[in-house]
Amino acid sequence: MQQAMPLTKSLSAVSHHDMANAIRALAMDAVERANSGHPGMPMGMADVATVLFSEFLSFDPAHPHWPNRDRFILSAGHGSMLQYALLYLTGYEDMTLDDLKNFRQLGSKTAGHPEFGHATGIETTTGPLGQGLANGVGMALAERMLAARFGDIVGHYTYVIAGDGCLMEGISQEAISLAGHLKLSKLIILWDDNKISIDGPTSLTTSDDQLKRFEASGWNVAAIDGHKHEAISKALTAAKKSDKPTLIACRTKIGFGAPTKEGSEKCHGSPLGKSEIEGARAKLGWSHGEFEVPSEILTAWRKVGQRGSKTYSEWTKKYHDVGAQTCEEFERRIAHDLPDGWNEALLAYKKKLAETKPNEATRKSSENTLEVLTTAIPEMIGGSADLTGSNNTKTKNQQPITSSHFSGSYIYYGVREHAMGAIMNGIALYGGFIPYGGTFLVFTDYARPAIRLSALMNQRVIYVMTHDSIGLGEDGPTHQPVEHLASLRAIPNLYVFRPADATETAECWALALSLKTAPSILALSRQNLPALRLEYTKENLCARGGYIISESPITHNPSPITTLIATGSEVTIAIDAQKLLAEKGIATRVVSLPCWELFDAQPQSYRDEVLGIDTLKVAIEAASGFGWERYLGPDGIFIGMTGFGASAPAKDLYKHFGITAEKVVKAVMEKI
Repeated sequence: MQQAMPLTKSLSAVSHHDMANAIRALAMDAVERANSGHPGMPMGMADVATVLFSEFLSFDPAHPHWPNRDRFILSAGHGSMLQYALLYLTGYEDMTLDDLKNFRQLGSKTAGHPEFGHATGIETTTGPLGQGLANGVGMALAERMLAARFGDIVGHYTYVIAGDGCLMEGISQEAISLAGHLKLSKLIILWDDNKISIDGPTSLTTSDDQLKRFEASGWNVAAIDGHKHEAISKALTAAKKSDKPTLIACRTKIGFGAPTKEGSEKCHGSPLGKSEIEGARAKLGWSHGEFEVPSEILTAWRKVGQRGSKTYSEWTKKYHDVGAQTCEEFERRIAHDLPDGWNEALLAYKKKLAETKPNEATRKSSENTLEVLTTAIPEMIGGSADLTGSNNTKTKNQQPITSSHFSGSYIYYGVREHAMGAIMNGIALYGGFIPYGGTFLVFTDYARPAIRLSALMNQRVIYVMTHDSIGLGEDGPTHQPVEHLASLRAIPNLYVFRPADATETAECWALALSLKTAPSILALSRQNLPALRLEYTKENLCARGGYIISESPITHNPSPITTLIATGSEVTIAIDAQKLLAEKGIATRVVSLPCWELFDAQPQSYRDEVLGIDTLKVAIEAASGFGWERYLGPDGIFIGMTGFGASAPAKDLYKHFGITAEKVVKAVMEKI
């Protein structure tokens, strides 16, 4: 696609230096007024940002959701005032001077770190260092994948500003390694190479040669003076011609212009103070008052924002020339809407399950469900962190994505769980795709910061987490998740699904896909599980989070005095215990509770109906009991894990740890 042309001639009346100083002044003033924030990074990277936005970035504030805009990510999110100042100066309607004055205040769009959804132009939530960099890899990958499907109506760049901290975080190596491997040439990282971190000079903690590191990962690299506009422009021009992703090391001074704090950690994360700001204004030649941007400088910046209108108009014409059918499909995907017919295909599959009643691991049930879904929903992009054959995430109709084949729909992420989550976030934020990726449930520990951001940003990212309990057996306690279900359930806006059989797995997949504004965890078993849902129901019984899966088998005493509640592989144990208790004349109901989050959202009357009010409640889950108190009450019983697992066959482990039907019966009889 045609990119916006440089604006150097039209801006000749106002220098880049003046435009950059407007960013510096707004950053200083906003942080000072809030008495909180990070002025140093915006002041140091103001020159780089000015050149990027005025000469290279293709965007249109009047159409902020334009699908073919360049993506700009501030991975060093603590420098948020850099982005807020740019949004205001270039004319985004929902970023006003009053918003800058309200920096870091309750209810403000201008939060301490950029938050997706607070204002247009903020492509992702950043702040946890390295996340934005990996999001950028996801967006650059999504751009290549969408271009492979829709041709030249898609074609733009992804720019990331990253700091020393971003490059220190381990996620950065995972992300840049995959980006280099896939040759994502439209990804350009501008590294704020100021050699300062919170503790002081970066020499305290690192002596890495970052250029050689990126080069070894398959990147094009360059080093420049980040305060010389011509050097910045020349480096960006060269980067756009490379057939590799590019790192530009921009040597800068943190707090540029501050008379005593420039180049020091003292201006990283605290206000400069009034006297230092007065000195900076004098040193920079900025004689204007607090939050004052002279009209000629503001006009120059607004022209930067307006120049994208021509590119947008040209793209719109080209877009409509591709035909109504293509436009309709493109818009459906960008709007995150599911295609017609997908649910009908899944219902037909559920009917088949009722007939065949498979005895299989739910990871296999997930694979079989995906065979149906990836055919019906072509925008699904699968993947695994080097566990494809164990996670069962790749279907027969999926081809891998490679550096020369972006039309595929499966990503081999390698052993990069953290980057996988953040890259999926980038893909979801970009639009047009529904990403899902797998690893073992125990390794959600490696991906947790990205999972948390999926939830915070309301993104439909689906995490397929197999080997979900001690049921994985011989690999032992290092691989057996115990506390993980509880810790994941603690994350707001994250839906944790633990299905009990093939039918529940299909229903949970349908629910995860239907959640347009939340991520999901599918916790799936390694061991085979019997079919429990023996009859076809068009209704998705898992949709309410929990339901009675087995009524009391005692016909003369149908009123249960005990409710057995379980998830996943332990629902079978609950049903076996129900039969044994029936032999003793104890009436029970069994409740399958595959998703706490959905169940907790139901009316109290429904929850009381399912769990019972005056019954003894027993929970069975091969995991930590933390959190089950909400359903059990003070007199309830928990059958599960109280410590780590062990290495042995699954059946032996369940017996050893007392997670059996017999143990349930004994506990109930002792209680009543």
